[in-house]
Amino acid sequence: MIDKEMKIEEVLRRYPQAIPVFERFGIDCAQCQLSEYENLEHGAKVHGIDLPTLIRELNESLAVKG
Repeated sequence: MIDKEMKIEEVLRRYPQAIPVFERFGIDCAQCQLSEYENLEHGAKVHGIDLPTLIRELNESLAVKG
């Protein structure tokens, strides 16, 4: 399960099926060096994204085989 404290890079590495969710929200973290240090909560804040919605959609993506 993905939570707000997880680093973006960790989510991308562990759950590649979540990449399209980041892309839908306009977050191109796969190419960003800060993703190794930035957690989802901070990333959502700086990108102006509703955190609960992002977390929900990321977790829904886990049901998709990647």
